[in-house]
Amino acid sequence: MNGDIASHLPAVSPRVMVVDGSRVVRRMIEQLLLKEIPGVAVVSCGSGAEAIAALLEAPVDFVTTALRLPDMDGIDLAKVLRQQARQAYMPIVVVSGDVTERLHARQLGDDVTDYFDKSLGFPALASFISGYVRPQQQASGTVLYVEDSRVVALATRRMLEKCGLTVLHSISAEDALALLEAARAQGHVGAEVVLTDVNLKGVLSGADLIARIRGDFGYGKSRLPILVMTGDDNPRNQAALLKAGANDLVQKPIEERLLVTKLLFQLRLAQHVREREGGQA
Repeated sequence: MNGDIASHLPAVSPRVMVVDGSRVVRRMIEQLLLKEIPGVAVVSCGSGAEAIAALLEAPVDFVTTALRLPDMDGIDLAKVLRQQARQAYMPIVVVSGDVTERLHARQLGDDVTDYFDKSLGFPALASFISGYVRPQQQASGTVLYVEDSRVVALATRRMLEKCGLTVLHSISAEDALALLEAARAQGHVGAEVVLTDVNLKGVLSGADLIARIRGDFGYGKSRLPILVMTGDDNPRNQAALLKAGANDLVQKPIEERLLVTKLLFQLRLAQHVREREGGQA
């Protein structure tokens, strides 16, 4: 893991830059952020040029940008902001209704930290941003964690349990599937989110695990989210994991805060769906 989460925490009053060509959208996001993150300072920018000028005046802790801006593409803006940023850790998240297609094609680029599907709604975006600038100290939920390295598993498990999560550790895809099958026989899913490595000892890989969960068990992305850790930077292989049913990827070497943020966000979505449907994990 890449150090302690606390070592990356922003100042007491985080500064969040919101870049969108619509003043109405920027205002809506700002109001939600003020509600979600008391004391936040929102830097509102209507274009890429405004965002670049604002960053030169003062650093920010987080940037969210629309994919399409009046004067440039959001991904192009991310590249320029990376070059201008004064600090090493500055998450940049692209928000769009068609960003998933670009994600599948791995067209977001290395300058973008993450993506957010606009269809999830702006309240969810505010909660997502909060996970970056004000990481949750405590959470609740069950994670099925699949990792064959006991050293890596120990470090990751401690990190997740520190957040209050219950971790069910399996050393292979076969063991994980057996756990899910036993839970299904008792009338529940068995976990609220799956965190798995791609390369696993045994016959089945992480990709096979995804296929079984989505196919054999019939658990959709909102019912049982799957977050995949991978050291493979081949765009085609990453796209294949997403198309197979992974909700999101975390690139190795793992950045602890990014992993926690992504995992907790998928967990919150799963819990929301379960509450809405009246089901159980």
